[in-house]
Amino acid sequence: MTIPTEMRALVVEDLAPDFAGCAVREVPTPTPGPGEALVRARAASVNFPDLLMTRGEYQFKPPLPFTPGLDLAGEVVALGEGVTGLKVGDAVVGGARLGGFAEYAVLSADALKPKPARLSFAEAAAYGAAYLTAYVALVRRARVEPGEWVLVHGAAGGVGLAAVDLAKALGARVIAASASDDKLAQVQALYAPDAVVNVTRGFRERVKEITGGRGADVIYDPVGGDVFDESVRCIAFDGRLLIIGFTSGRIPTVSVNMPLIKGFSVMGVRAGEYGRQFPDKGRENGEAIWRMADEGTIRPHVHAELPLERWREAFDLLADRKVVGKAVIVP
Repeated sequence: MTIPTEMRALVVEDLAPDFAGCAVREVPTPTPGPGEALVRARAASVNFPDLLMTRGEYQFKPPLPFTPGLDLAGEVVALGEGVTGLKVGDAVVGGARLGGFAEYAVLSADALKPKPARLSFAEAAAYGAAYLTAYVALVRRARVEPGEWVLVHGAAGGVGLAAVDLAKALGARVIAASASDDKLAQVQALYAPDAVVNVTRGFRERVKEITGGRGADVIYDPVGGDVFDESVRCIAFDGRLLIIGFTSGRIPTVSVNMPLIKGFSVMGVRAGEYGRQFPDKGRENGEAIWRMADEGTIRPHVHAELPLERWREAFDLLADRKVVGKAVIVP
């Protein structure tokens, strides 16, 4: 195929609130270097780090201007020198810290995997970051055992819904928590958790009731704030409280006498950094989640597919917590 010299991309030109520094621009199409592949992006999912980077509030702070987009799926259209195992026309999925919200993206060939035939391009783009986070949290950090109670906060969001799906596949008993009855009904229909809890009415006593007074063995928390505070009150002895993020906007604290008295652990989860610190385990993590996708054991849910020109709508779906699963941009 003929590769155009210019492409459309969402460019962050200034770090500003309310995505004011973002715009779709015509920019030069990148060229793959040694060990790289040029991918025609067919879908790219929206993640909270993408939103945070537009304001300079994420731990990774790329120089301006930049194109966000962590996860994408598409087709290989050109290969750099020295690339083996890929060919032009291959349907692939991949992730990088930047570049997904564009018609074309250059990625390391090592970061690309064959797209599972069971998944559409949109589903494949919605899969990687969310399910890798859930896997590192539940398998590597918490070491979830079959039959354990797993309380998943933000269960309707991308990383939350992935955790519900994966925890069920691991044989855990899952309590899906959200602030919306409508979203909980959708989660129930999609993945059939063992119980659902609306956190706006308080959840401590309800979780204790569901678990026979013991509390949740594992709590998966991408919300923080008041949700974290109350989670400390309904975690089981020897439980694991997983810190995924702070979508509530408040970073909570805990008095260390609480983990001492209740015998629980507070665990931070950074899935990408885990793979960088432990490369062999990182490769195993990636292989595990994509094998499960190939087998159909787990499957992401795409809430909406929107063209690049409607990027703002896709961002707002996530920022306003209107999404169940993932919003996906189709460049």
